[in-house]
Amino acid sequence: MTTPEWSAASLWLDQDSPIPLYAQLATQLREAIDSHALAPGARLDNETELAARLGISRPTIRQAIQSLVDAGLLVRKRGVGTQVVHNKVARQLRLSSLFDDLTRLGKHPGTRVLINGTEEAGEHAIGALEAPGLETVHRIERVRLVDEEPIALMHNYLPPGLITPSDAELRAKGLYELLRSAGIRLHAAHQNIGARNATEEDAELLGEPVGAALLTMHRTTYDENGRVVEYGWHVYRASRYSFDLTLPGAR
Repeated sequence: MTTPEWSAASLWLDQDSPIPLYAQLATQLREAIDSHALAPGARLDNETELAARLGISRPTIRQAIQSLVDAGLLVRKRGVGTQVVHNKVARQLRLSSLFDDLTRLGKHPGTRVLINGTEEAGEHAIGALEAPGLETVHRIERVRLVDEEPIALMHNYLPPGLITPSDAELRAKGLYELLRSAGIRLHAAHQNIGARNATEEDAELLGEPVGAALLTMHRTTYDENGRVVEYGWHVYRASRYSFDLTLPGAR
């Protein structure tokens, strides 16, 4: 049914609790999925077996499972049953690096550095960094991983002279942490989120099929003096990643 680390026998429901039984069950299953005790691909016992083991009705079991299906954590497959799927990394939109956000979420970020060095500044870099007359640019390209699984392909331009991070530093820290450590005060950013289909290069680096849906993000970051200190354009696996955004009410 599941990985050796988890068993349905560990489930326990408090009949006297004001929390509905389906919510108690859903919470315990979610915790098992988040901790990877219930690994991606693991199958749950069928509803009849779970209901008998827990002493509750099948509709209660079905309600708990459906809430996790709706959350994208479980999937029902005909002839297979209910399985755990890869849970997405949900990231709030803030002026922070993906590395730092993943660490804050309790994930284990990793980095594969593809490009890290100075090159001639082309028209795209000059426009992105809002620096007419710019001759060179520091370019960084990385694959960000979560628990050793690729989740994003990240490209960055930096004006020359800000920082010259080593590959080891890029693997160990987020770009914003490196900028702040160099005394650069990040003040604001302009960000655009979109979507596109995976190219052959994307597919090879991210482990997705060609044409798969990808989230895109373009971000221009400014320091307290209004200078562009970083421009990034990144693609994320839509099957493993999402953005959370809170919108204020109208006044």
